[in-house]
Amino acid sequence: MTDEEIISLYKTGKLEQAFNSIVKSYSERLYWHVRRFLCSHEDTDDLLQEIFIKIWSSLHTFRGDAQLYTWLYRIATNESLNFLHKKKIRAALMFQSLTSELEKTIDDDPYFNGNEAQRTLSKALAKLPDKQKSVFILRYYNDMKYEDISELMDTSVGALKASYHIACEKIKEELKNFNIEI
Repeated sequence: MTDEEIISLYKTGKLEQAFNSIVKSYSERLYWHVRRFLCSHEDTDDLLQEIFIKIWSSLHTFRGDAQLYTWLYRIATNESLNFLHKKKIRAALMFQSLTSELEKTIDDDPYFNGNEAQRTLSKALAKLPDKQKSVFILRYYNDMKYEDISELMDTSVGALKASYHIACEKIKEELKNFNIEI
């Protein structure tokens, strides 16, 4: 179902049907979007449920100013960053590093089925600051246009391009440290 059809269902008062269509259309895409932030299948599954609850409870606030998918990705991105922020605080209280914890999660993940280059890329991504990580995930993995990311993150296209470039340079350096050709 297209975003336009989902919005049409919503506007005609068929909220539950619209929400079910959102879940059906976006579950897998949002799962992988969130998973790239959290690195854990279990955490992603839990957070994705919370994200869909937030979407359901906020659906009445969707004004149509933005595209539906950017609105959904904004919610998923913000919830992922909030989750990581809380996890960072818990790690600090236990005198641990969130980056180390995420790297361990990547290494221990029974659901990870990528090769060593993908594992290293995931670890490099975990080390990026939130804004660079968000821009990289949205641009590289989700193939979003800078204009859509700009709308989603409320940042200029130029700033996004700079963040993406810096993120790419950091990731290239990290991959080079592991002798992985890019």
